[in-house]
Amino acid sequence: MTEPLYPPIEPYEHGMLDVGDGNRVYWEACGNPEGKPALFVHGGPGWGALPIRRRCFDPDRYRIVLFDQRGCGRSTPHASDPATDLRHNTTEHLLGDLERLREHLGVDRWLLYGGSWGSTLLLAYAQRHPHLVSEIVIAGVTTSSRREIDWLYRDAGRLFPEQWHQFRDGVPAPDRDGDLVAAYARLMADPDPEVRVAAANAWCAWEDAFDSVEPNGTPGAFASRSLADRLALVRICSHYFANGAWLPDGALLRDAGRLAGIPGVLIHGRLDLSSPLDTAWELARAWPDAELAVIDDSGHHGSDTMQARIRSALDGFARQ
Repeated sequence: MTEPLYPPIEPYEHGMLDVGDGNRVYWEACGNPEGKPALFVHGGPGWGALPIRRRCFDPDRYRIVLFDQRGCGRSTPHASDPATDLRHNTTEHLLGDLERLREHLGVDRWLLYGGSWGSTLLLAYAQRHPHLVSEIVIAGVTTSSRREIDWLYRDAGRLFPEQWHQFRDGVPAPDRDGDLVAAYARLMADPDPEVRVAAANAWCAWEDAFDSVEPNGTPGAFASRSLADRLALVRICSHYFANGAWLPDGALLRDAGRLAGIPGVLIHGRLDLSSPLDTAWELARAWPDAELAVIDDSGHHGSDTMQARIRSALDGFARQ
């Protein structure tokens, strides 16, 4: 049986790209310098690109590019520092960063692979620059619509009422019946470090609640990150989602026709509680060149079956 991941590899080059506004974005390239260019777009927003993502691609066939989005991972300044200004950290800024990185690396067209928030960002990029995208692979489709955000931070409380009430109680009483994401964004901007840490921990506990019932979940995936990473993640997530990711609501589904001519594979777990399957299904209906693969034994965090399907998709595109 084919292993779902390739063996570990190290970058053959890496750097810090000055993207303006005082921000420097970490990037790395692995695999074959003459291979097919492919970009991994990480989730969160604010999660950072983990080394395991290098192993999704055939290193003999792909020029594999990973990067950390503004404010997280190895990029600077880090959003865990309250002095880091998030006014220059928006979807529009990240789209510009992708273009600067492509130009810096001398890439004409590249395959895009990502999931969760990463799928939102790469779909927005591909719809703006379809001529620069060769193929797309998404594992865990999201478009960051208001409906999706409301599901994750309010409506899913019907599945986890105890944990959701703890999440709700993490904000001041006057805010508990309003926009919880915006309330957390305000807490993450509080000058008191104890307030910021408490808010970050409450947010991460809520995110981790989904792993309690998902197959193949990683218990404590959020809480186990370093304090600096948790602070950056929650600060960036709440900043983006309180602003609807600066995307017109539902635009990525409405404008999916712009992806015509780009082959795509959408891989989604039927048991995904964070991102229910209907968004992936709607995107596949609206994107004429996309194939939807529903993985019955997978939630948001994948499974061996999902990883094998990801490898199949990426290996297939590597041969084209």
